[in-house]
Amino acid sequence: MIELRPYAKLGGANHGWLKAKHHFSFGSHYDPGNMGHGALRVWNDDEIAPNTGFPPHPHANMEIITYVREGAITHQDSLGNKGRTEAGDVQVMSAGSGIRHAEYNLEPSKTKIFQIWIEPLTQGGEPTWGSKPFPKADRSGKLVTIASGFEDDADALPIRARARVLATTLKAGESAEYAPEQKRHLYLVPAAGSIEVNGVRVEARDGAAIRDEAKLTITALEDSELVLVDAA
Repeated sequence: MIELRPYAKLGGANHGWLKAKHHFSFGSHYDPGNMGHGALRVWNDDEIAPNTGFPPHPHANMEIITYVREGAITHQDSLGNKGRTEAGDVQVMSAGSGIRHAEYNLEPSKTKIFQIWIEPLTQGGEPTWGSKPFPKADRSGKLVTIASGFEDDADALPIRARARVLATTLKAGESAEYAPEQKRHLYLVPAAGSIEVNGVRVEARDGAAIRDEAKLTITALEDSELVLVDAA
């Protein structure tokens, strides 16, 4: 089963410095019938104006993955971590028992990110943060796991959830396949381009909520970049 969530129909907010679209209920966009997809709780499509950003604010008991589509994001947190994550790279914050962080666009042009929240397996624990480059050339034509709670995904950034986040870039006509375990919740969003997944067309920034598909065949209709979450 593949349920298309067109970008034009997503809820959202325009704060001037931030233009956000929400694939699930979030903030002032409250939708009790769309509170997540399995353990995937938030998928926000954010555009952040230059020299603005999210001031320090708290989180607890959530795995927060930031996928940078364009520009760069600069992170600071209450643990003393600081880092700049640029387009194509990924950062992960395990909020654990509690952390305060800020995310700023200190670049001269707007920054575009996907912010993905996944519920952890257990509550509490020491908060952590990490960032890692995943060059687009290294994931051309194949899905690469960029964040994961599975030990076998040794090259991915660790998260405390039975979930993985994957990404690929596909040239027009190329395909990638993915075979999930049974009873998983998958959610796919093209950051750019246009694709078909098991025959269903998905345009840039649309969402596709997927259940009970034994295998995904993802074919690029034009040069495309996409992110896929596989969650419990």
